[in-house]
Amino acid sequence: MQIGNHQHNYQWTEKWGQIPDTDSAREGWAHHGIVVSNTSNVISFHQGEKSLITFDSNGTLVDSCATSVQNAHGMTLVQEGDDEFIWLADNVSGQVVKVDLGGNVVANISRPDIEIYASGGKYSPTDVAVYEERLGGKGEIIVTDGYGSSWVHCYDRNGNHQTSIDGSEGSGGTFSTPHGVWIDRRKSDPELYIADRSNGQIQVYTLDGAFLRCFGTAPGADWLHSPSGFAAWGEYLVVAELRGSRVTLLDNNDEPSVYLGENTGAFKFNEGWPNVPHETLTPGKFNSPHGIAADHEGNIFVAEWLIGGRINKLTRSS
Repeated sequence: MQIGNHQHNYQWTEKWGQIPDTDSAREGWAHHGIVVSNTSNVISFHQGEKSLITFDSNGTLVDSCATSVQNAHGMTLVQEGDDEFIWLADNVSGQVVKVDLGGNVVANISRPDIEIYASGGKYSPTDVAVYEERLGGKGEIIVTDGYGSSWVHCYDRNGNHQTSIDGSEGSGGTFSTPHGVWIDRRKSDPELYIADRSNGQIQVYTLDGAFLRCFGTAPGADWLHSPSGFAAWGEYLVVAELRGSRVTLLDNNDEPSVYLGENTGAFKFNEGWPNVPHETLTPGKFNSPHGIAADHEGNIFVAEWLIGGRINKLTRSS
């Protein structure tokens, strides 16, 4: 099945990730991230068995390993020398940890000691981004507390807390569910993109926490619905929109190039959304895109949020 437009055309592969058909797989909440390794394997999370799972390019499960997290809600892959590691944001147990590809914890990030938490605020991290030294950064680590108190925290490469922002610094307003985060290196100066999901916008900051701009909800340009997570390919930013039930490609001017798999109104009209019966899921139409990743060829992998899960592949054909 082909989706997209004349400039961005994709072949939809339904349920590309072949998770073994077990009770735990069918009955567990799929509410996790997804990443692509440098070997083009795709790594995600088993919703029933609390393990990292690895697929080959055909969507065949080739490896799995136990983890210490309850949910790999946010996943970010980094490379250090010849080794790859994955940062995991666990919204359930309030952990942010770095693991090797065997699932072993090698580092962790603590909740910052700031007033919002000292006064009883909830901490529930949803995503993590790293400005890798091999890419020109200093190892900065950014954590979004998307399901807790709606703050974004910045750390140095050693995990020392540097600063925190809540959105009140600029015209975008206070964050409401800052669900995803991404470091943009397409311009001369890196920028921090924050998926301000419940406000239906993306806010952009410097890595030092200075507000730059926001977009997606301005009068006459209200074209973002619920940005949840980011991936990147070439000059394009790939955005998962949860309640928009679509994937949106943005160019380097923050303008939309195409909507993929759009299923407008699914969250309003499908009873029990996002947990709908799998037999009602429509190939070529998203239900609840959540985790998103892209490989070097521009293929897109989308993990949806629902019981039993669905991982689809969009293979770029033009």
